[in-house]
Amino acid sequence: MNSPFRVAVISDEISQDFGRACEVASKEFGMEWIELRGMWNKNLLKLDAKEIEEARRILEKNKLRVTDIASPLFKVDWPGAPKSKYSPKRDQFNADFMFEQEEEVLERSIELAKAFHTDRVRFFDFWRLDDQAPYRATINEKLRDAAEKAAKKDVILVLENEPACNTATATEAAKVLGAVRSSNLMLNWDPGNAAEHDEKPYPDGYNLLPKDRIGHCHCKDAVKKPDGKGYQWAAMGRGIIDWVGQFRALKRDGYHFAVSLETHWRGADTPEESSRQSWAGMKKALQDAGAL
Repeated sequence: MNSPFRVAVISDEISQDFGRACEVASKEFGMEWIELRGMWNKNLLKLDAKEIEEARRILEKNKLRVTDIASPLFKVDWPGAPKSKYSPKRDQFNADFMFEQEEEVLERSIELAKAFHTDRVRFFDFWRLDDQAPYRATINEKLRDAAEKAAKKDVILVLENEPACNTATATEAAKVLGAVRSSNLMLNWDPGNAAEHDEKPYPDGYNLLPKDRIGHCHCKDAVKKPDGKGYQWAAMGRGIIDWVGQFRALKRDGYHFAVSLETHWRGADTPEESSRQSWAGMKKALQDAGAL
């Protein structure tokens, strides 16, 4: 696949059967890269040594390299702040416990990055608060500390803008990147997620971002819900996001990391078929942008 980007797909968007997901990505989609989040109905972080070895064997068989570890790091409540409405429903003790485990999550994510020969770990900016201002400085310090720990292992943390977290849009991402200037903290730019907060991802959102800090890109599309309130996922190329313009701009600006299909849309019969149709739209957008 001749592209300036590492064209990829998140494996479990196709199937929880990792062998099948890799076969589709490699043999059918023609990809040489894949993003790891979950497999065999387990979160990647919970795989045992035998499962990791099997996953590596499957990757080698399908001639696939790993873009990044899609970790759930920092997808937890910020301690001392009001409980986020986006936080999964669980009692406060377990929520606190989850925060206390985040150092282990970081360490495990870095271990997995090494095991799968990638230098990148995806992470988040804690469950979204109605008012993050009183906590922003200490949250930034936590992100800075995590990036420093990753740097010691030559790993880059890529912060995903996520609707349910404090960094949801390009506007918010630009502020965090300005405050946390570590070269080991970059952005996982997700235009689809930015659209969820009524930001026009391209060109408006993208123009706010420091281009040298974009280290990963997720690809999905969205449309307005029929009632006009909020958005729902769409197959790539069938939504409101100008992906041709976005891919063209990424190419123009010298971006050369992953553009990874995160299907999310489930309009076809199965996750595999939904991903197949979404990949067709993504492939056309890449071609139209002169990036494939």
